[in-house]
Amino acid sequence: MKVLLRIFLVLIGLAVGPGLLALVFEIMRSTGTDLEASIQPLLLIAIYAASSLVTGIIIFLLSKRISDKIYNGLLKIEDEATKVPAYVVAGAIAGLIAGLIIAALLSWAIGMIPLKFISLPLTVIVYLACGFLGIRIGSKNAGIIVNLRTGVKESSFRRKATSAEREKERNKLFGAKILDTSVIIDGRIVDVLKTGIIEGTVVVPEFVLGELQHIADSADSLKRSKGRRGLDIVAQMQRELSIPVEITDKDYEDTPEVDLKLLKLAKETGGKVLTNDFNLNKVAAVQGVPVFNINDLANAVKPGLIPGEKIKVSIIKEGKEHGQGVAYLEDGTMIVVENGRESIGSMQNVVVTSVLQTSAGRMIFARI
Repeated sequence: MKVLLRIFLVLIGLAVGPGLLALVFEIMRSTGTDLEASIQPLLLIAIYAASSLVTGIIIFLLSKRISDKIYNGLLKIEDEATKVPAYVVAGAIAGLIAGLIIAALLSWAIGMIPLKFISLPLTVIVYLACGFLGIRIGSKNAGIIVNLRTGVKESSFRRKATSAEREKERNKLFGAKILDTSVIIDGRIVDVLKTGIIEGTVVVPEFVLGELQHIADSADSLKRSKGRRGLDIVAQMQRELSIPVEITDKDYEDTPEVDLKLLKLAKETGGKVLTNDFNLNKVAAVQGVPVFNINDLANAVKPGLIPGEKIKVSIIKEGKEHGQGVAYLEDGTMIVVENGRESIGSMQNVVVTSVLQTSAGRMIFARI
């Protein structure tokens, strides 16, 4: 398709040069200077051929970028056109035909203007304007025309949804839940989805599977293990979950970053991104994309620790600041212990002094 578009654009480019040159000669003739007649026939042919070659080369150099934009635009138009009711399309076509008929009548009057360099552009503008207005008026009033003809409301033309379509609409209402790489590798999403607190279709894009495959093929053993775990989690979701799990081939070739592809997909589908990536969470918030952060859920259901509470922990390593020690709870929450450096390798009773809780996780500060 893109190759055909490029060929078509180059052919247009070859025709543009001679067309512009002929327009220049026509303007000069209208001012009393017939430059074209003063040029020898062979030289004139050469000039026309050179102008065609120049514009053809220019369009050829720009054709890849232009064809990509046209192709992407046509895909978007196709997606939008499938959502438009048939009677609206019929109304738009009828309006376009009526607009072109009116434009033809007006262009006959415009053709009486003796200066072609004025009448020709004006005719093109009239055709474009009448065609556009015809489409707009026809599509907006299509429902009224249909109702007058059949005597029923527009809603009667809508086919009653089957049970499967109702389920699809219900899932669409809740919005698709789009999984990113981090939340799949983490694995807790399976247990969360099994609880039923998240409704709607779960979507795993193919570009996320591709990233998991790339990680699984890594030379680093840790990354390789994470990638394989992620692929196993996807297979487990397809086997065990009662809600639909779909693999979508929707991709954005112009966007190399997986995170940005996820946000684009969420915007197009009205879905929500499921992640535990703190940075993706921030970017999504800036772009207005809804996000369900697994860490937020985990923090919400963790038993709370309050300042003054005593707990027993094992201090295992040195902290960043002088004299600090670091311990961990069973759920992986880090505890920074003031003056705990000397107690590394031992169990100590500590008193919680403060708790810092964010989407990136929870951190507890304590002292011996």
